[in-house]
Amino acid sequence: MRIELEYLPLIPLRDLVAFPGVKFPFIVGREKSLKALEKARNSSGLLFLSAQRDSEVSDPAPGDIFTTGVVVEIKEIIPTPSRTLKVMVEGLYRARIAEFVFSNPYFFVGINRVEDLEVPSSQLSRHVGRIKDLFDKYKEVHQRRAFVLPANSIMNPALFSYFVAAYLQVPLWEKQTLLEILNPEERLLFLSHILEREVGNYRRRRKTAAPPPPEPGNEVEELKYKIATSEMPEPVKKKALQEVERLEHMPPMSAELAVIRSYVEWLVSMPWKKKSRENRDIKKAWKVLDSSHYGLKKAKERIIEYLAIRTLLRKPRGAILCLVGPPGVGKSSIAKAIAEATGRKFVRVSLGGVRDEAEIRGHRRTYVGAYPGRIIQGIKKAGVKNPVFLLDEIDKMSADFRGDPAAALMEVLDPDHNSAFLDHYLDVEFDLSEVLFITTANYMQGIPRPLLDRMEIIEIPGYTEVEKFYIARDYLVPKEIKAHGIKDKNIYFTKDALYYIIRSYTREAGVRELEREIGAICRKVARKVAEEGKDYFEEITPDKVREYLGPEKYLRRSVQGRKEVGAATGMAWTEYGGDILIIETALSQGKGQLLLTGRLGEIMKESAQIAFTFVKTKLSSLGVDLSRFRDYDIHVHIPEGAVPKEGPSAGITLATALLSLLTGIPVRLDVAMTGEVTIKGKVLKVGGIKEKLLSAHQAGVKRVIVPEENKAELEEVPAEVRGKLQIILVSNMDQVIEEALERPLSLREFRFPQATN
Repeated sequence: MRIELEYLPLIPLRDLVAFPGVKFPFIVGREKSLKALEKARNSSGLLFLSAQRDSEVSDPAPGDIFTTGVVVEIKEIIPTPSRTLKVMVEGLYRARIAEFVFSNPYFFVGINRVEDLEVPSSQLSRHVGRIKDLFDKYKEVHQRRAFVLPANSIMNPALFSYFVAAYLQVPLWEKQTLLEILNPEERLLFLSHILEREVGNYRRRRKTAAPPPPEPGNEVEELKYKIATSEMPEPVKKKALQEVERLEHMPPMSAELAVIRSYVEWLVSMPWKKKSRENRDIKKAWKVLDSSHYGLKKAKERIIEYLAIRTLLRKPRGAILCLVGPPGVGKSSIAKAIAEATGRKFVRVSLGGVRDEAEIRGHRRTYVGAYPGRIIQGIKKAGVKNPVFLLDEIDKMSADFRGDPAAALMEVLDPDHNSAFLDHYLDVEFDLSEVLFITTANYMQGIPRPLLDRMEIIEIPGYTEVEKFYIARDYLVPKEIKAHGIKDKNIYFTKDALYYIIRSYTREAGVRELEREIGAICRKVARKVAEEGKDYFEEITPDKVREYLGPEKYLRRSVQGRKEVGAATGMAWTEYGGDILIIETALSQGKGQLLLTGRLGEIMKESAQIAFTFVKTKLSSLGVDLSRFRDYDIHVHIPEGAVPKEGPSAGITLATALLSLLTGIPVRLDVAMTGEVTIKGKVLKVGGIKEKLLSAHQAGVKRVIVPEENKAELEEVPAEVRGKLQIILVSNMDQVIEEALERPLSLREFRFPQATN
């Protein structure tokens, strides 16, 4: 029998689990959630709420959301000063997600109602009394007597368990487990276990505390004791005591009690003076960096220089390092290695998708649900005032009506001003000057310019094929062998096998895909070890790689056999590293248009126009009648039309291909080139030289044409690659033409080619 689904908009909850029968407020600020709320308000007034598995994920995917949640009815929606919405809802019934209908512009799901299993009431009533006694003790030790269970909840064991669960201050997974248990008796037993543990833990902590805190139940005195024994500065201590005094004179049922208590607890728990003891041993730092990362010489040298300065100066001026490079090259793990090398605590905050300035500066305490920004949250999590603080994906931030988070980060990352950082929630200054901030980005272009000026850029462009081999052999293979429960005696990767995986199953600048493929092979061998015994051994050769991973995913491009008129080989940089780029041109009868295809970006289209203008100017200088172009269209195409292509570095390749087409002179077979061209024929500097030359070498190219202005970057190219390439430095197109075309360009040999219809 087919079960009919109910379809509702979904809002994922952070650090909160909804329960049937319970009224509660929550804050809605994310764009998807706002749209889901609008949809629900304009239709049935019902929402499906389910908790996120990880509250740090700002843009959750379906897999990041628990499938069991609660259908709620919207009772009230209140705008807040921070441009978010406070929503009061009441839980109606539990349900489970059967399908995600769509995830944009908001989550819309099909759900099945989930009922409790039938259990005789006599089996449940004996648990309710026990839990009620434990709950009274729990409220007493946590000084939270203001809460009273609804009278009707005692008569309904399911409702009773939900009210108690909603009130508890326990990890999210335990609350989610309570929601998902279908047997009411099992749920009551689990709830009883949690209460016994929490009450017992609190009593044990009080017995071992020295000096002993005030008498139980006196919340105000306990807060005063915490403030007095904390290391907070005097102005902060004074503010905290003022808040406690307000708390002391408030009626027990006041809604502000929880707000003030939470605020004072935040002030007390901040590490105002606590610091990690920093290790300044340069040799140890080198050892740590080398043990965790292969290559990356320039990045390591800059980090060691930073540490060296700290050994010479007691209070060096803060430096903000920004690691820029494609995904998978080890930016985040480098930051973690820096923390290990210096002996500091490490904390990471992802800024991907952050749009609200309050995420950085915190929310003001003028409404329920306010909390500090991510910076202060991270410092509290680290427990010290001098951690290594990683701000990941700084290029993925954006701005909307809630403010510009990049503007707030400017104060955080300014060494001259961050000693007095003001979070809106704390409302007191906190010294960030001893924090070692490290940021990461995939593209420098995505970093706001004011932020870019405050940071020192360390580029991590990606790994060469040889570097990937050593990373695989020395780091990834041992790591994956250990992760899959096998040993070195069970498996051995040959050199040819690792190169085969790198060349035929991955195309990336980093090594994430390479790690996954090695892990896939280790899984196959782990299964055989489990089936055939611990002494099983297998040597992984290219044939075994093909057997385990299937057909090759990527075929290496080659310039062999590509000698053609009107076609030239360029060198390109992609997010996966270097690649070669075949530019094809054709002439047909038309109206003098230049047709461009292959999903080219605006800059590349401009490069093609510039190259065409240069070619016409060059031919005109040889005496060619340019009026003849009016009867022809020139088509320029770069294959792999589904792949976006952008940048000016194909300029000289475009010009060479067009000259070859219009003169009938073939381009030399063994030449690849890169460089920006001007209308006057000058060749300008481009980026990604290291990756481009590696890709040309792997494609069988013997000679490469590179802008003379890029001469300094050639030192970054591995010596074994430089030795096998003839590198030709050029500063103008005349030099390119001389090196790229099979014979000299002259008016005597020029003939307007035959056009195709």
